[in-house]
Amino acid sequence: MPYNNHRELPETVRDTLPAHAQDIYQEAFNSAWDEYADPDKRRGDDSREEVAHKVAWAAVKHSYEKNEAGKWVKK
Repeated sequence: MPYNNHRELPETVRDTLPAHAQDIYQEAFNSAWDEYADPDKRRGDDSREEVAHKVAWAAVKHSYEKNEAGKWVKK
């Protein structure tokens, strides 16, 4: 279930990440969704969706971090 726009992203992503970070999340999720369609490419018993969300969060964390106030900010 790739995401076509920000409105389709999970509520936690929409409500916490800045727009640019949402772009990163969406692009990484969609890419991982395609890449990990084959269960043999995934580690453990994670579903395709679980893997795609993990990849997306990891991609966001390359460029963003939470500050002391708990807001996501560009590194």
